[in-house]
Amino acid sequence: MLKKSIVTVATVTVVGFSSAFFHTQVQAETLGSLKDKQTEIQNEREAIKADLSKAEAKIADVLIELEELNKQITQFNDAMKENNAQIEKVKADIAKKEQEVDKLEKEIAALEDAIEKRYKKLKERAVSYQKSGGDVSYLEVVLGSKDFGEFINRVSAVNKITNSDAKLLEEQENDKQEVTKKQDKVLKSLEEMEDLQVELEGMQETIKEQKQENEKKEAKLKDKKADLETLKEDLKGEDSNLADLEAEVRQSVASERQPAASANNTPSASTSSSSSPSASVNNDSKDGDLQTLGSKSSSPKAKAKPSAGSGGVSTIINSGYQHLGTPYVWGGKGPGGFDCSGFVSWAFSQGGYSIPSSTSALVGVGQKISYSEIQPGDLVFFDTYKKNGHVAIYIGGGQFIGAQSTPGVSVESMSNSYWSNAFKGHVRRVL
Repeated sequence: MLKKSIVTVATVTVVGFSSAFFHTQVQAETLGSLKDKQTEIQNEREAIKADLSKAEAKIADVLIELEELNKQITQFNDAMKENNAQIEKVKADIAKKEQEVDKLEKEIAALEDAIEKRYKKLKERAVSYQKSGGDVSYLEVVLGSKDFGEFINRVSAVNKITNSDAKLLEEQENDKQEVTKKQDKVLKSLEEMEDLQVELEGMQETIKEQKQENEKKEAKLKDKKADLETLKEDLKGEDSNLADLEAEVRQSVASERQPAASANNTPSASTSSSSSPSASVNNDSKDGDLQTLGSKSSSPKAKAKPSAGSGGVSTIINSGYQHLGTPYVWGGKGPGGFDCSGFVSWAFSQGGYSIPSSTSALVGVGQKISYSEIQPGDLVFFDTYKKNGHVAIYIGGGQFIGAQSTPGVSVESMSNSYWSNAFKGHVRRVL
């Protein structure tokens, strides 16, 4: 349509540029010829006005798209700030956990050292009891008693020493095991935090790439708007030229209808006639209409309709529509906030199916199928911050529903430049 408009401008330009030549010929033409010229000019002006209207409508559409993109870019900026804050918090938590691990490692080392020292003391005592080897020394200690009472005391003393040492060693070993368990727990927590950091940094990169895509679209739309504005000004200029030409023709038609002498005596009427069409053109251009069109509130973006399928698949897909816009929350498993795998697991549970709630586990459920066989309810995986870093539910028509890092739960197109680049053909059928 834009191409057609430019061709129209080119045609009208020829007519406009020929106005001076036409003016020299106008006196020699008949009244019928002048009227034909007047009709031709009016038709050309109507065509230009139609193109003007279309250009203004296109500009209005571009302005609406720009407004929507700006909102999305703002969302991405907010998401990046929030994500950065989470990354910094996780880094601080990791540092604390690392300090806790170091402290536990020192505690374990101290216990091991204490146990080793205790073992050395036991060895020394054993040597003192067994200088001659075997149990001789021990028997000498016990049997070397002067009387039965001393014998009882010596036996009791030896037993107390050995029992006390054994109990102390047992306690120290138990303490060491408790500290080791605590250390294992902290190390597992540390590993989870490190995974979260990788996840958040990957999300940050994803958000950044999506923002860059929108900024590219925004730049193209601005260029398109500038081209349309230029076309509009060209059309207005040609309409103004035609208005002047039409005024000259109208003046000549009026002169042909009157006696020559009468025509020479009424210049003011001709002058009035020539000014009137031009003023009419300015009113017809309706510059204010563009302002009105451009400021119209955009109608809500058409959302993909819920699936009309039957059974569990329909329930699974439709369950997500009431939560569109729910924010992305790492580790989120419920309607208060979802991450990608948490949303998929929750949606399937609404249909009566239990599947894992982690992406790493979901890559192994069901059966892997070709994208050419895909159908609503299948899982689609995307390589974002890592291989199979994102998962969602295919809903048909080249679209999927899932919990995206931005703007949260939403319906997206597989053909979107970002998602199409991230999709490597991994589809799994669970049902």
